[in-house]
Amino acid sequence: MDKKLLLFFLLGSFFAQSQPQLEIEHTILFSEAIGLNIKKYTRNSQQAFAVQDFERAEFLFDSLVDNVVKGTYLDNFNVRKLSGKKIPFSRFRKPIFLITYSSWCTPGSGEIPALNAIAKKHYKEIDFVILFWDSRKNTRKAARSYSNKIHIVYVDELENTDNYIVERMKHSLGLPTSFLVDQNKRIIAVCRGTQHFYEKEYQASYDMNYNSFLERASLLRHPIEGESPI
Repeated sequence: MDKKLLLFFLLGSFFAQSQPQLEIEHTILFSEAIGLNIKKYTRNSQQAFAVQDFERAEFLFDSLVDNVVKGTYLDNFNVRKLSGKKIPFSRFRKPIFLITYSSWCTPGSGEIPALNAIAKKHYKEIDFVILFWDSRKNTRKAARSYSNKIHIVYVDELENTDNYIVERMKHSLGLPTSFLVDQNKRIIAVCRGTQHFYEKEYQASYDMNYNSFLERASLLRHPIEGESPI
C-alpha cells in the first residue's frame, strides 16, 4: 500500500512539473510567427495597393492578424524611458495597451486628448504604453502632449540591438498600430491607427477616438476569446 501511494505521489509530481514546460514549449513568439508569413503578406499587400484595391489590402491585414498574430506572445525586448534608461519590456506587468508610433505620424486633433482621458480612467488596471521608433530628442518633444498616466518609451534604431523585433513590429504592420496584450504577454488583438479620423473637427475626432480607445481598453479589462475591437 505504501509503495502504491509513493508511486501515485511521484507520478503526480511529474505531471505537475511537466505541465508548465509543455506550456512554454507551445508558446509562439510574435516575431517567429510574423517571420514565417511576412514575405507573402508583403508581396500580396503591395500588389493590392499598386492597383488601389484597398479593400483587399484591408482583408490581407485582417487575415494576418487573425490567423498569424493573435494568440502569439510578444517578445521581450529593450526600450528606453525618456530619461534614457534602458528597461526590458517585461517590466510592464498589467495588461498592455501598446501603440507603436513615430514623431512623423500626425495624430488627429482629438486623438491624444481622447487617449489621455482613457488612460486617466483606467491606468490602475492597464499599462498604457506609447512606443516611439525614434530618437530620444524627438520622443521627449512628442511626449509633452501625453498624460503622465501613459508610459512613453522609445527605440532608437541607430543604436537598437533587437533589430529583428523592430523589423517585425514596425515594418510588417506599419504605424501607428495598437497591440492589445494581456498580462501574460499574449497578443489578443491588433488594430490599425485611427487615420480615418484625421480630417474631422476636434469634437468629432475626440468622440470617435474616445469610443475607439474605450472599446479596446474594455477588451483588455474583460477579454472575450475570439472577439476583436473595431
